[in-house]
Amino acid sequence: MVPRGGDPRFGAGADDTGCVILHVDMDAFYASVEVRKRPDLAGRPVVVGGVGVRGVVSSASYEARAYGVRSAMPTARARALCPGAVFLPVDFAAYGEASRAVMAIFHDVTPLVEPLSVDEAFLDVAGAARLLGSPAAIAALIRRRVSDELGLSCSVGVASTKFVAKLGSARAKPDGVVVVPRDQVLDFLHPLPVDALWGVGEKAAETLRRLGLTTVGAVAEAPVGLLRSALGDAAAAHLHELSWARDPRRVSTEHVEKSIGAEVTFDTDVADPEVIKRALLELSTKVGVRLREADQAGRTVSIKVRLADFRTVNRSRTMGTPTDVAREIFATAWALYQALRPGDRVRLVGVRVEGLAVASGAARQPELGAPERGWREAEAAADAAAARFGRSVVRPASLLTGERMEIRPRPSVVPLSDPRSPS
Repeated sequence: MVPRGGDPRFGAGADDTGCVILHVDMDAFYASVEVRKRPDLAGRPVVVGGVGVRGVVSSASYEARAYGVRSAMPTARARALCPGAVFLPVDFAAYGEASRAVMAIFHDVTPLVEPLSVDEAFLDVAGAARLLGSPAAIAALIRRRVSDELGLSCSVGVASTKFVAKLGSARAKPDGVVVVPRDQVLDFLHPLPVDALWGVGEKAAETLRRLGLTTVGAVAEAPVGLLRSALGDAAAAHLHELSWARDPRRVSTEHVEKSIGAEVTFDTDVADPEVIKRALLELSTKVGVRLREADQAGRTVSIKVRLADFRTVNRSRTMGTPTDVAREIFATAWALYQALRPGDRVRLVGVRVEGLAVASGAARQPELGAPERGWREAEAAADAAAARFGRSVVRPASLLTGERMEIRPRPSVVPLSDPRSPS
């Protein structure tokens, strides 16, 4: 197989000796899961994301991408570019289930799997060669299993380093494979545009282009002193190493969550502090639930506020002890917002907890006079109720007034086939 629009030297039949790092990336993951749920959408442009007036595209099928639709684009812009597309809201539960199935296939191949997100991961297949064959053969096996068992497609980069493997998967899309032989890695890497280098964003790319450094090869040949003067010591050293394909990082199976957060974009700009207060409450509740599900607690609470003119302001506060309690997160987030007093209409707010550690081993310092069993236990009970009856039975708005969290039981409905049914 020759990579789509690519060089035949880097097709599936290329020499993969020593290329034990695979980067597997699902193709248009959210959109593909939606098409799998609704086969009638196959071949049609599908856009997944916020469907409101302030929505943002999360994923687009390749049919939609042909019209210029891209991730992170405002949904309104996507509708203008492709009015005939099917626009669908995100379904995180379905994507999470599909992600777990994909990762299970990866773990069947090798225990050395490093997930980067729900739809991509690095694999080290050095130990799988005796049983499953060469790295390219393993890439073909993964693609075949993902297609046959899950009805989805993925693209795979095969290389000797993580950096080059990830570049390979990007150039294999959609539904392809790129193998970058060790002795041809610079032939593959140096013609690429400068923004292919990790860490080169829009601003850094523009700086490098002004210096005449438009390709990775040009960066490799540039004096390190020139890079330092333009980007600083750390960035210069980092880009110089990558431009020569030097990436010593190995596949790591230890995934450490650095922060957990949530945010919301309002349909219209908001000036009412009560609306913002309730939004911060809902977000704090979501963050608390996610922290407890992950057995994590954090010491730093931060908020993000995006104003109507798109200015974004961040504020944070570090507490004495870690927390996973929504009431404590909300109290800190609201205090941060009150201290900020943005004085303008608000487009978006977000809440994040950082500095995470395992909650079950985190030291907790109870407040003076606080009951032995308090808000954390109440929220844990609410989690249990939500797991059984759904999150809608829990009324987090009680946190605004300080009253005990209320759990509203659903009306009892007993199936007729249940022996407990009244006769």
